[in-house]
Amino acid sequence: MIFHKTPHIYTGEVYLNVTNLDRSIRFYKEVIGFKVLEEHSNKVVLTADGQTPLLIIEQPENVKPKEFHKSGLYHFALLLPERADLGAIIKHFVQHNVRLGASDHLVSEALYLSDPDGNGIEIYTDRDPSEWNWENGQVVMRTDPLDGESIVAESAGRTWEGLPDGTIMGHVHLHVAHLPETESFYTALGFEVVTTYPQALFMSSGKYHHHLGLNTWNGVGAPRPSAESAGLQSITLIYPKEAVLEETIEKVRAIGAKVDSFGNGYRTEDPSGNKMILRIEE
Repeated sequence: MIFHKTPHIYTGEVYLNVTNLDRSIRFYKEVIGFKVLEEHSNKVVLTADGQTPLLIIEQPENVKPKEFHKSGLYHFALLLPERADLGAIIKHFVQHNVRLGASDHLVSEALYLSDPDGNGIEIYTDRDPSEWNWENGQVVMRTDPLDGESIVAESAGRTWEGLPDGTIMGHVHLHVAHLPETESFYTALGFEVVTTYPQALFMSSGKYHHHLGLNTWNGVGAPRPSAESAGLQSITLIYPKEAVLEETIEKVRAIGAKVDSFGNGYRTEDPSGNKMILRIEE
């Protein structure tokens, strides 16, 4: 997990709006395996290690069901420390009849599912970076069938006890309206394109296979969801030091994006209205 610490820029906690907080708490604890770090009347902070916030779920007063075919969250992706951890959670999902998608992306092995509001979730492990294949400056990724049997075999003797302590927010994948202006925005944030798919870009810092996925699979020009829609509230991007963050803020403002101070960092949004918090590593 060398790509999720200094000197790289990487993804931190994700904030979601949900329609039924109690239902979502049960799902994220019992199905996904989070622990509750903080609990408030309308908001819960979830963690894997008991210390680091990874997911914040909130039930706003006037929240409405998630609006689909809009910009917003495609999925957030939890990166597990070991392949055996993925095997353990596969066994857990099978025992609880959880509906799953699964893919081998060459750089990683991944499971896909949705929460009760339709927010996409990926749970994955990375292959060693020495096994990633780069061609003409782009990392090779595919969507191949997952060898679930060998992954489960690797977890022999291991029981599922929730998300392992070393789980982190590996990446976030967003629906956007237009790729060219989106690429310019995230380039200003410090990321570079590392591979492309039809109607999609994958961008990273430090040659990770991707910290951000960006697609127009909901349609070119996809509109923004209403402010009341369940779904993405914001993502967090973490910078290695104050000087890098301040330089980034200048670049973002130079392309005409609005940036506001927010707590110990800043808040901005991409051209499709996907909101994000920018802060330095704690």
